[in-house]
Amino acid sequence: MDSARSPSLLTMNSGSSSLKFALFTLSDSAAPRRLYRGNITAIGGAAWFHVCDSDGAPLQSRKLAISDHQQALQQLLVWLSEQAAAANLIGVGHRVVHGGRRFQQPVRITEDVLTYLQSLSTLAPNHQPPCLLGITTLQQLRPQLPQIACFDTAFHHDRPSVEQRFALPDRPELEEVRRYGFHGLSYEYMAKILPDHLGATADGRVIVAHLGHGASLCALHQRRSVATTMTFTPLDGIPMGTRCGAIDPAVVLYLLQQGMSEEHISDLLYFQSGLLGVSGESGDMATLLERSTESARLAIEQFVHHTVRAIGSLAAALGGVDALVFTAGIGEHAAPVRAAIGKGCEWLGLNLDSEANRLGRTRISRDDSAVSAWVIATDEEQMIAEHSLRLLD
Repeated sequence: MDSARSPSLLTMNSGSSSLKFALFTLSDSAAPRRLYRGNITAIGGAAWFHVCDSDGAPLQSRKLAISDHQQALQQLLVWLSEQAAAANLIGVGHRVVHGGRRFQQPVRITEDVLTYLQSLSTLAPNHQPPCLLGITTLQQLRPQLPQIACFDTAFHHDRPSVEQRFALPDRPELEEVRRYGFHGLSYEYMAKILPDHLGATADGRVIVAHLGHGASLCALHQRRSVATTMTFTPLDGIPMGTRCGAIDPAVVLYLLQQGMSEEHISDLLYFQSGLLGVSGESGDMATLLERSTESARLAIEQFVHHTVRAIGSLAAALGGVDALVFTAGIGEHAAPVRAAIGKGCEWLGLNLDSEANRLGRTRISRDDSAVSAWVIATDEEQMIAEHSLRLLD
């Protein structure tokens, strides 16, 4: 097939100072095929533009003078216009973290959709605003280009009601307050490909640990979400790069009583806590693993401890566990963290193969392990592309 004449689809994941993207070529007979993947980092500062091909080989890496997301998108569109495969761009799919109660499936973005998503911005302040900024900026630059919202909350929408409701009264003002769950695009991709690796065990009791700068875990049974660690917002659950994870809500009340503003509390919990807050050094796990300080050790130990606790909780929700899957940045690349988590889960019958884990092989548990353990790369971009293509069709 001549990719220069094929329709193509762009996927986007906008952060507060970054823009991740991928370009897919489309055909009638196959799933979307990725041609390029890239990102623009440090928007508003010393920005860099990186692109690699579908195999991960670098194609371009250069500095850019970019002060905001609009300029970043303009640069991206210029680059895409120079690529033969982008001659027929038919749509853009976005990762949108929060879909609230209204959206349980991907949706074409309209002004009404956008208004509702903007109302959820306070529930994901380090995700939702930059994502919506990317959408509105693209509307200005390419007003006729269809845009699709794919939600991280959607995969969890049909969990049992006891997993979705807080112990709060049934009142109109609490209608949007529920345990949504996040990282759904990642878990959906995992559910799709698990049979390729786990065989029949894929439909059993599986815990997927999406461990990255943002981190959560999800219990799957028959490849559907049963329970997950994040709830009303992506702040809840285990400690993360800069997010505190689960915290007694009375801490927020206490800080308000001490005179701290809502803005400062939000900044504290979302951007100054987690690995960064405990270590006082960095929110990046790879950086902390290279440090020998007591504070770095404590931050890693706390991350591991609460991840093991979460696995125990999810195992209880499943009535046991057959497999544990590690994915995302830390899960895929931090062998010492996987080893420590595996050690903490030996009571479940997990027996890691230390050499396989060190080498980052796909299966990292021993043959005699009652619970198998795996390292599988996630691909949220692929799910966004597939969902967007279905809606555009």
